[in-house]
Amino acid sequence: MSPRYVVLGPPGAGKTTVGQLLAARLGVAFRDTDEDVVATAGKPIADIFTTDGEPAFRALEEEAVAKGLAEHDGVLALGGGAVLSAATRARLAAHTVVFLNVGMAEGVRRTGLSTARPLLAGVNPRATFKALLDARLPLYREVATIEVGTDQLEPEQVVDAVLAKAERT
Repeated sequence: MSPRYVVLGPPGAGKTTVGQLLAARLGVAFRDTDEDVVATAGKPIADIFTTDGEPAFRALEEEAVAKGLAEHDGVLALGGGAVLSAATRARLAAHTVVFLNVGMAEGVRRTGLSTARPLLAGVNPRATFKALLDARLPLYREVATIEVGTDQLEPEQVVDAVLAKAERT
């Protein structure tokens, strides 16, 4: 079993929204590894970061991604930092990976610098978001088989672009 598409990108890229729409368009199930982590831990991601720390969250995330890739045959959305794991990047090599790219200004606008996103909380969230994009962009591109810029597109247009690019690959 293998997901039809694995969707990833930074915060605000639209992974969940686009993933759900893509799954609906294809008539398959949608699964979000962040939701799997929350279910396993029994608490929100922000609480995992606060009480257990980022390394504990990343371990749960890596496990959730491995399980999702092995068990799910629909559209699988990954958390924005899942690509930080070399093991996850290696696992993604066998899959169709859609990188939803969002620029800094649009990503900040979409996330609203939400406190529910622990890595964006802090003294200078814009600088944090920029640093996050700078660090992760090469990793997203390393694993992506399809890349779609989302800044100027509505979610349905992003799905159209994903499917159009998939037909050409």
